Amino acid sequence: MENVLEKIKELESGEVGIIIYSQVKQDILLSLNKGLLVPLASAAKVAIAFCIARLVEERHYKWTDIVEDVTLNPEEDSNEVYPHFQNRENLALRDAVEVMVACHDSFVADRIVQFCGGWEMINQKIKSYFKNINITQNPRDLDNKGELSEMLELLRLIHQGYKINPDLWVPVINGLVRQRGDIEGIPSHFLNHMTGGLDNVVVDIGIMGEFSKNPLLFVLGAKELPNRNKEKSADEIIIDAMKLIYNEYCNQEVDQENKSISNS
Repeated sequence: MENVLEKIKELESGEVGIIIYSQVKQDILLSLNKGLLVPLASAAKVAIAFCIARLVEERHYKWTDIVEDVTLNPEEDSNEVYPHFQNRENLALRDAVEVMVACHDSFVADRIVQFCGGWEMINQKIKSYFKNINITQNPRDLDNKGELSEMLELLRLIHQGYKINPDLWVPVINGLVRQRGDIEGIPSHFLNHMTGGLDNVVVDIGIMGEFSKNPLLFVLGAKELPNRNKEKSADEIIIDAMKLIYNEYCNQEVDQENKSISNS
């Protein structure tokens, strides 16, 4: 993990934090600035999805409930990921949550939140679990923010919840799995994540590795970066760090196989 840390520290300006959690060890392998508060941008949609799943679990809503007057954001990629949902005005709640996560769709997010009680109510629900996560209607709002340690715990609860009760969590997981944020050198099915970004902010929250075995959970956030539209070095460093996390996962799997062989 030292090489991941060294790579992240190559960011010469701004603030950066990262946490990597091992399913094998049930423990944090790497932590840097875990209390860092970062604007979440689209990554806040994972928190919204978590909240909706909890409301379904508590039987306030059902995944089969119909969300009406849905409009898909034409600036996102739902026309490619969900071509069969184009021109649909109504979606089941489960489908709406999946599209919101998979396509970073703020239009769908707003409809879901309005359907489930409004932004103030959903924020109160999220804060009952995570006091430092705040979501806003506009994903680019700087008050749309979260603490890295809480975002990791949110992700851990989603992943753990799916293992225990897949029917409840499948819309959230489907969204993470279908999001198209591929990185060259990492098999796409080994990177199930949610990215968020602004001109000077990068956030990535995800699951690295074979989903049904022992993937690594990670959160990475950097803020106050040079303008990313003009200066690409920060993005390149973070992509390299993701590749190093993938290498750590591969090494972990080799270690596990060797232990199995030695014990047999």
